[in-house]
Amino acid sequence: MNKKRVKDILTNVFVRMQKPYYQGVAAELAFFFLMSMVPLFIILGEFLGVFSVSLEIITDLLEDYISEDVFIDISQYFVHTPSGTVNIFFILFALWSASKAQYSMIRIANYTFTGLNTGMGFIRERIRAIVSVIITIVLIAFSLVILVYAEPLMMFLGYYVNNVLGAHFSYNQVWYALRWPLGLAIYFFTISFIYYLLPTKKLPYKKMIPGSILTSAGMLISTWIYSYYINRFSNYDLLYGSLATIVGLLIWFYILGFVIVIGIVFNAAIEETR
Repeated sequence: MNKKRVKDILTNVFVRMQKPYYQGVAAELAFFFLMSMVPLFIILGEFLGVFSVSLEIITDLLEDYISEDVFIDISQYFVHTPSGTVNIFFILFALWSASKAQYSMIRIANYTFTGLNTGMGFIRERIRAIVSVIITIVLIAFSLVILVYAEPLMMFLGYYVNNVLGAHFSYNQVWYALRWPLGLAIYFFTISFIYYLLPTKKLPYKKMIPGSILTSAGMLISTWIYSYYINRFSNYDLLYGSLATIVGLLIWFYILGFVIVIGIVFNAAIEETR
């Protein structure tokens, strides 16, 4: 990729993000992220219950990346509802509620790539959003199951190889070396696959990779910076009182939404300048 094309892509992204439509989409996503959070956790908790995996593993991961106040506020939603206490109608309603953020991202992607956000109509696009949520839940659950069960599996394999076959090899070290690259790979694949599902007009998966890389890195970096800021400099409680944690959560969601939108726009800019 030559310098002129890189300049054209960055200019395209900058010009697009100045349009009135994109000025409010991050706030829209932040609102829908908040609305979708609880039903998403309920469904994820039910699904993980099949594998005897608790949502506490997510809290352990989030605790290192978000502020203490926000973590305390959000951790109350990571309570697994025991299987059998919800029926199919509740699950369908939860899926409908959890798909609001996905539906918003579908409309943003459609507008970015085609100039129209209607897609195939409200009902069909909402169904696509629900399917996208289900796929997202499956991918998240799959990654968490790997993180939970891969270590004991590697320990069993190491015991079998070392004691039964007489070899001498530390599979624990292999797992500790691979777990974070594997986790990052699953994290990237989840984001890139969601990007691939969003537009009504499908593009090849490989064309979603540049924006997915940008978004994957951007979400991690921006979360770390925001966590550092809110833990050391922010005083939301002075202005918002008991609402401070909700405000902090919305700002975090706003930042994540902005990064997601930039990734979508970046992919569209690359396609437009191709």
